[in-house]
Amino acid sequence: MSSIFDPAIPAGAYDEFLAEALPAARAQRSWTPADGPMPALYLSHGAPPLFDDGPWLRQLFAWSRSMPKPRNILIVSAHWESAPLMLSSPAAHTPLVYDFGGFHPRYYEMTYDTPAAAGLAARVAAAMPDAEPVHQHPRRGLDHGAWVPLMAMYPLADVPVLQLSMPTHDPDRLLAIGARLRSLREEGTLVIGSGFMTHGLPFMTREMLQGAVPSWSSDFDAWVADALTRGDVDALATYQRAPGMPFAHPTPDHYLPLFVTLGAATNPESPVKTAIDGYMMGFAKRSFQTIG
Repeated sequence: MSSIFDPAIPAGAYDEFLAEALPAARAQRSWTPADGPMPALYLSHGAPPLFDDGPWLRQLFAWSRSMPKPRNILIVSAHWESAPLMLSSPAAHTPLVYDFGGFHPRYYEMTYDTPAAAGLAARVAAAMPDAEPVHQHPRRGLDHGAWVPLMAMYPLADVPVLQLSMPTHDPDRLLAIGARLRSLREEGTLVIGSGFMTHGLPFMTREMLQGAVPSWSSDFDAWVADALTRGDVDALATYQRAPGMPFAHPTPDHYLPLFVTLGAATNPESPVKTAIDGYMMGFAKRSFQTIG
């Protein structure tokens, strides 16, 4: 491999991962009401290079295996900012959105043929107030903020998946949207905010590609980890003044899904459980789930 962007065998690590993961995925127990609400997750979603990172693939899969298999998945991705609120197409085998460039053709041929999600679409629509209705997009598929991590977490593609757009940059509004989704967790729906804990792509260096972690990335990640441990949602909303800014997030889209996740928690100010930490190409992979 000359670099993570030019692997010797594109997605070869994913092929190896699938061989061991599929039997375990078939054996995963499905959610029942006796399990109580599914957690809400915030995950750092990666991009095509995730398919060449065997340890990260296995971290995501182990995380999914630590929970019962959800009945549905509703995901808010950094890569769909649209107002008013919109839902992706609920049809089975919804086409994927290949919203990245410069990679090997293999990554543009990958598929994730999920089942129909019409029932989930109806439940999401019913959860939203008249003042902020949700609109159904007839053709919009799943972008890489959804299908890339889900191919690692649920490789059988046997769970209905919908994307909900992110209509605002206002943390309070995103918390309120998450709160509206809270009841879906009690029905076995996994609510996910998908971003990346640091995402300073314009500031990527050759050293980062070789494993160096810049201080702006580690400082911001440490600041978030501390605020999450304290359940300090108000502090998290002041991210513009956090250490490492504005390099950690030149635009806020990969950070803000965190507030949908916290809003969907039973108590947004409760500490969370870190599932994945560490760095990829210098960017923080911190991912967590709500408790309760």
